[in-house]
Amino acid sequence: MSVASKPVIDAPGTSRLKTLAPGLALAVGVTVLAYVVRGVTGMTLVSPLVLGVFFGMAAHALFKVPAMAKPGLKFASRPILRFAIILLGLQVTFGQVAEVGTAGFAIVAATLFITFFATRWIGAAIGVDRQLSELIAAGTAVCGASAIVATNTVTRGSDEDVAYAMACVTLFGSIAMFGYPFLMPLLHLDPHAYGLWTGASVHEVAQVVAAAFQGGQEAGEVGTIAKLTRVMLLAPLVLGLAWSMRSRDAASGASAPVPWFVFAFIGVIGLNSLGILPPETKAIAAPVTTFLLAVALSAIGLDSDLRKVKEKGLKPLALGAAATLVAAGSAFALISLV
Repeated sequence: MSVASKPVIDAPGTSRLKTLAPGLALAVGVTVLAYVVRGVTGMTLVSPLVLGVFFGMAAHALFKVPAMAKPGLKFASRPILRFAIILLGLQVTFGQVAEVGTAGFAIVAATLFITFFATRWIGAAIGVDRQLSELIAAGTAVCGASAIVATNTVTRGSDEDVAYAMACVTLFGSIAMFGYPFLMPLLHLDPHAYGLWTGASVHEVAQVVAAAFQGGQEAGEVGTIAKLTRVMLLAPLVLGLAWSMRSRDAASGASAPVPWFVFAFIGVIGLNSLGILPPETKAIAAPVTTFLLAVALSAIGLDSDLRKVKEKGLKPLALGAAATLVAAGSAFALISLV
């Protein structure tokens, strides 16, 4: 007498994990490759986030990404991304923002405001899509790759938009990183003014650190603090965009997303500002945050079609150049006035 075999039932959550595993493994694999290449080649000034998205796009172009990987890639580019941005709050405190001073904060905030809205206006004038214009504007005005992916939770651009905006931030941020130290003596900037100019206008955190410390220890410290102030201002920018989109979409009956993770980001900054977190926790959180952001951007790259990026033409590239000039010019003008 045979005994009928009972069907195997997965434990709660197991089937979900099996669905996500292929895509997550693929994104993590590309991220590890980015870290390895960065370490072997010595390209320490190039963010693993940037390498991750570009390697992901290359993999998409060379190999067909299997359909079974799609759920995991979406999970990496959404929930994991949001969690990483929340952890980003552990890298800044309200006390650091206070160190830049009232005038310094005003310069940083005004530069961000001018750069973002001027870039969006120029984008509309030359015929660049609103979504891509906003991503380039956010990446240039705030903090590079992190700002692009955070803003896209509200802007809702395509993966190709994200990839193009990343390319602009990488290219023009790198030009600024190498060019600013040569401009310091020509513009007759003292170390404090040079550090503030760098922190208020150069794109990525690593680019700011590299450029600012070329002006000396004081310039490096001021530049880093000014840059962290811009990171904190990511929260009001994303919330402001969400409110604007909800107002616009309400008229058409559409529904704009509420970026709840931004409130958690602000809460983490507040918690970090209290000084109750052990230094070891923050030391571990920094590389973990970068790795998770790199995984998210690798997933976006893997889901991006390079042909669609090329179809966007050179206008967005010109917009990235214009945005960089607006950021540098407005920050310098404000520092000169103050």
